[in-house]
Amino acid sequence: MYQFGRFVLIRAALAIFTLIVVSFIVFSLMELVPGDCAERYLAFKNTQGSPISIADIDAERVRLGLDRPYLVRWGNWIINAFQGEFGDSCILRVNIAQLLGQKFWLSLGITLSALLLAYAIAIPVGIISATSNNPYLNNSLRLVSYLGLALPNFLLALMIMLFSTVVFGDTLTGLFSREFRDAAWSYERVLDFLSRAWLPVVILGWSATAFAIQTVRALMSDEIGKLYVTAAAARGVSGGRLLLRYPAKHALTPIINSLGFDLNRIFNELPIVALILTLTEAGSLLIEALARSNDQQLAGAIIFMLTASIVGLNFLTDIALAISDPRIRRSIIG
Repeated sequence: MYQFGRFVLIRAALAIFTLIVVSFIVFSLMELVPGDCAERYLAFKNTQGSPISIADIDAERVRLGLDRPYLVRWGNWIINAFQGEFGDSCILRVNIAQLLGQKFWLSLGITLSALLLAYAIAIPVGIISATSNNPYLNNSLRLVSYLGLALPNFLLALMIMLFSTVVFGDTLTGLFSREFRDAAWSYERVLDFLSRAWLPVVILGWSATAFAIQTVRALMSDEIGKLYVTAAAARGVSGGRLLLRYPAKHALTPIINSLGFDLNRIFNELPIVALILTLTEAGSLLIEALARSNDQQLAGAIIFMLTASIVGLNFLTDIALAISDPRIRRSIIG
């Protein structure tokens, strides 16, 4: 038990260290963007007809703490980031934590749902594809998988929107209907959200499912031919019990270990899908901050929160693997 606790503490320390390193990279990139928050905000005010001077910029830098040394500012930023506080948006001049609010959690929920959908389909389909001798079934599953890899998510989103508009007269864009967009959370608003959130979940899960099917199929095909499976079959273990107890159990270990990578890949596709479906969540805010308003404070906060989610998921999968896989458990506790 002591060794396992030590393993958990080491993994937790590595996760925290990873977040600190990522925070330094993100903060450094924010600093490398030409012009600081004071210059950009006052330049924006200038476009609104408010004259500015060098003294105004210097005073704004002092107010924002931009006159302090680089490492001091990074230290304050990372300490506040671990507490969920990222300061104010450079351009919008509102608190980032309040601006993101539920939007980041909606984005994370959509990506996690897409990931869950992908593996709920890919694991049984991949196992069937690897073990079935039916050429028609194998070729059909392979065709579906290739389509998922070849058809981009944004194109699938456009196709579904066009079909929905022609058939139902509704583009299904947005996460809420007009009457629930700014309403408080209620049972009716949750139902309205679920009636629309399934579309980005399915679209984001489309390519993730195809990729996961290929991975599960390859891992299962490799495990089935190993000697321990042949030995188990010789002992009389057969059918689904043989597959689930031996090759599937070992083949799915790398799948669990790659959940963080897959979550990152799905979130990377979210901003483009968000633009097409006009979703009001963190993905669309990230595009706005990076490509339009050049708001590095907001972009840095979203990237850090995403990284924290991925690192947290990887930490949980490490612990889950250590508990479920005897090989890893023995390497820890001896």
